[in-house]
Amino acid sequence: MPIAEDSLSHLLAAYKSDRAVSARFSLSQPWALASTGVEGMLVRMCSGSAYWIQLEGEGPVQIAAGDIVALPFGTPHVIASAPHLESMPLRTLIEANMVGRHGDHPLVFSHGGGGARTELYSLHVWMPSVGLGALLQALPRLLVMRSTEVAATSALALALAALVDETISQRPGWQLSVARLADLLLVHILRQHLGAQAQAEPGILAGMNDARLSRALARMHAQPAKPWSVASLAAACGMSRTVFSEQFRTRIGLTPMQYLTAYRMTIAAEKLKNSRLSVAEIAEISGYDSEKAFARAFRRQTGMTPAAYVRQLMLQR
Repeated sequence: MPIAEDSLSHLLAAYKSDRAVSARFSLSQPWALASTGVEGMLVRMCSGSAYWIQLEGEGPVQIAAGDIVALPFGTPHVIASAPHLESMPLRTLIEANMVGRHGDHPLVFSHGGGGARTELYSLHVWMPSVGLGALLQALPRLLVMRSTEVAATSALALALAALVDETISQRPGWQLSVARLADLLLVHILRQHLGAQAQAEPGILAGMNDARLSRALARMHAQPAKPWSVASLAAACGMSRTVFSEQFRTRIGLTPMQYLTAYRMTIAAEKLKNSRLSVAEIAEISGYDSEKAFARAFRRQTGMTPAAYVRQLMLQR
């Protein structure tokens, strides 16, 4: 279902990945690797022989060449050339082949018994935790996008493989290239999920799948600094204030004003991270009349002041 006024584009424009690192694993049958999970999101694609992935409490799922697999929460899992093989810790191979800290350099290794090969291309993506950090919470633990079902998946799979191969040489700009590809993949993942059946669980994606509520979301995303009220947003949806407020909270899990504040803080965090604007200028862009009011709202949302947030970013670089 098309999203009114492309609310998803407005949302993701302020929700870029913090950073990402690429990896390529050359795996020969038989092989089985167990991951204890990671902080952030994993996106993978393979060429060559198919493989299997299994999350705890769920059955194994076969992944064919060209399919894109996403683990939005980095959930613990096992990947293997066949189900029910004895696995070794993936962490052991990562630590044996890692250069510097995890995330500083692309990761490359070979493993397995010498049989048919699977080339596994992977991105480990760190997403923002500020503002709309709950965006991915609307997704399932495992998403599989089949190349045979969605034409765009094949093109993105080829792009993922080519970029991972290119980043292994670590030419200048490789880290930015990986992060921006991660953003493109996230758009694709969310778009495909939105195109599926309406979400049963409350969340942002459920709101975007609602024809009327998506109008309010689109307006907040397009003009976050505008002094929106429940009445003006309800009018944009053609609903009464009472019905709009009730349906918004039921579908999205937040009140309209709570959502607007969260979205404004997402924009603010992005500006603090990636621009040279002053805090006062960012406050104005985010819809606040004063730097003091903005700082209070930012602290309520994130647990830290804008200045402390910037200092934390500097320590991570």
